[in-house]
Amino acid sequence: MSARILFVTGTNTDVGKTVATAAVATAALRSGLRVAVVKPGQTGVAPGEPGDVEEVRRLAGELTIRELVRYPEPLAPDTAARRAGLACLSPVEVVAAVGELAATHDLVLVEGAGGLLVRYDEQGRTLADQARAVRAAGLPAEVLLIASAGLGTLNIVALTAEALAARELPLAGVLVGSWPASPGLAERCNLVDLPRSAGAPLLGALPERAGTVADFAALAQASLAPELGGTWDAKQFTDANWPKPAALRPNV
Repeated sequence: MSARILFVTGTNTDVGKTVATAAVATAALRSGLRVAVVKPGQTGVAPGEPGDVEEVRRLAGELTIRELVRYPEPLAPDTAARRAGLACLSPVEVVAAVGELAATHDLVLVEGAGGLLVRYDEQGRTLADQARAVRAAGLPAEVLLIASAGLGTLNIVALTAEALAARELPLAGVLVGSWPASPGLAERCNLVDLPRSAGAPLLGALPERAGTVADFAALAQASLAPELGGTWDAKQFTDANWPKPAALRPNV
């Protein structure tokens, strides 16, 4: 059986990609799978400081981690590389790393920087180009999209889905990276609208501040759909959060 390869991208920065990656890794580890996590381009972290893959390991436990390049300034990888005078990362390097890990693991998670079309080099190549290169090498790469819950997310999800379709990259589904403790009308309605905008299923909703929860493994399993190794039920969660139209609400 070949390894599953998931490229994890976000609608933008600070949507919870790293915690989401850790959650998927945790659920897989709990199922007895061998898991590897790759960070093609780490930005905004100085030499010797822990990066995103170390944070995934902190949350998930023992797994294989690989960081391919690191740039100190918190910028797009191509800009950060240029300013630091360091070499850019090529898709060929990503293919080599992913292919090596896929040969000895059941699940390989590749966490991008920012959104899908953030540039990694002067040629304008992106995480999407890395995923396409992996697929061209005969490996079954898919994309998992981490989205915010509130206003503005539907447009970015739709744009990302169109970009993936144009590149013939399969979208496994959408995962809400930070579900608020007190969701508003927009967040509740987006549970229905997110999969419609993506043309792909909703695969979970991680609660806000999930990375601070003591029993992260239990939280991950409860927050992810079975397709990602959890027990979360999209219909049940959506029905429980769906707001009644104003005309049907009782007068107070």
